[in-house]
Amino acid sequence: MGSLSVSANSSMAAERVVVISGKEVQRPVEILSATNDEFDFVTVEMKEKMDPKIFASSLRDSVSHWRQQGMKAVWLKLPIDLVNLVPAAVDEGFSYHHAEPDYLMLACWLSKTKQVLPSYATNRVHIGAFVMNDKREVLVVKESRGMFKRMDLWKFPTGFAEDGEDISEAAKREVKEETGIDSEFVEILAFGWRNLH
Repeated sequence: MGSLSVSANSSMAAERVVVISGKEVQRPVEILSATNDEFDFVTVEMKEKMDPKIFASSLRDSVSHWRQQGMKAVWLKLPIDLVNLVPAAVDEGFSYHHAEPDYLMLACWLSKTKQVLPSYATNRVHIGAFVMNDKREVLVVKESRGMFKRMDLWKFPTGFAEDGEDISEAAKREVKEETGIDSEFVEILAFGWRNLH
């Protein structure tokens, strides 16, 4: 099978031959309905029943299209009654991310960069690093991601600790990642907790 080129404005820019019940059938290339977020992640929320072979073909076309668009990852939410689509998704490179009583969430990293999908947990450690130099100047960075990136806000370097990562190491890593500056951990200034569920 050759490469696929799909126009960003069309969900039916080409045709593909698929085999359904032993018969070759030509059908238009269909990009699955999805939403994009500020992190260049795509979310597909399946709601309608679909033949697994047609789904596999559409998912393959969609993943190819999203890669061409420079999307970094795909979240695939399958309600419990559509779990028959999981094998097709796994064949396309998806893996389980988490499950709730009424759905499964699968994910596929598309980018050639390091995979940075957050792991699923009930609690995450979020750090904010307060960095001060010998002149008592405080280090701040301009928000470049998330819902505040368009608001011209300055903030302390922040981020999530990785699974099993020490808080001091997480703080130093986040400062380095966001500013390129090596810092020294001195102490924890504050602890907070909030439940977002």
